[in-house]
Amino acid sequence: MMLVFILLGATVWDLLIGEPPSKYHPVVYMGKYISAFWKYRPSGRERALLYFGGALVLSGGFLFSWPARILGMFPDFLFAILAVPLLKTTFSLSGLLEAGKGVLDSLERNDLPGARRKLSRDLVSRETEDLSREEVTGAAVESLAENLTDSLASPLFFFGVFGLPGAFFYRFCNTCDSMIGYRGGDMEWGGKFAARCDDVLNWIPARVSAFLLLAAGAIAGEDVLSGIEALKRDRLFTSSPNAGWTMSVMAGLLGVTLEKRGVYVLPGGTGPLDEDVLRRALRVVRIASGLVIAAAAVLGGLHGLFR
Repeated sequence: MMLVFILLGATVWDLLIGEPPSKYHPVVYMGKYISAFWKYRPSGRERALLYFGGALVLSGGFLFSWPARILGMFPDFLFAILAVPLLKTTFSLSGLLEAGKGVLDSLERNDLPGARRKLSRDLVSRETEDLSREEVTGAAVESLAENLTDSLASPLFFFGVFGLPGAFFYRFCNTCDSMIGYRGGDMEWGGKFAARCDDVLNWIPARVSAFLLLAAGAIAGEDVLSGIEALKRDRLFTSSPNAGWTMSVMAGLLGVTLEKRGVYVLPGGTGPLDEDVLRRALRVVRIASGLVIAAAAVLGGLHGLFR
């Protein structure tokens, strides 16, 4: 049950203490590694960029998961003490909830510019300067649903299946995708491997998260039947093979239409996109997060039994 103890300890750490200082955070060093490696890319050559991107993802993934493998050689007690804060750095439940709450607080104070800034800083990569109040609310709801997978379910899934090295390998691949997995310029091909790797790694967690969101919606008293219908109808409306699963469920549960200009529309209902919708979305994500952690604990327990 060692993995279960580490998981619960990391969850308590996350909720009570939050993120460690940047100078101690492994994800910061992942970003530095990616930036340093990226400087030596073979600019402009598609196949060479593709191979280069693959080398970046695989080398960094193994490099940053290697210390976690070494920890497995330590006595169980020492391993657990060190693994708790390390696992916490691979996920951020408190950070996700605080980011959503920050946008909500600004909207409740009628501070739309502040809500836009917090949305851009903490939740989305899109431009937010000209977003309406409803678009800010919708973007926050979308991000809460999508990041349930990236920020929590995926790292904990890989921890439950492969232990601490699995969580670190996932976090490095996801960090690569967030930094270079974009279209245009050298990233079109140099970041393609990172983007596809991230899609593959998130495939199972995204689908599990969608069903746990439905369960959370039922507990929270939201419209589960509409959530199921939206999932069946709209899950493929996004360019990502994974994001549409959780976002469509959230749209249906809340009875609202979530839209990113010129990119996708998830027609979950005609309800208003107001502060109450964001408040309900936060409640659903809190409950779903608890279910994700419980599922990861079960995986960790099974991992220990069959190791």
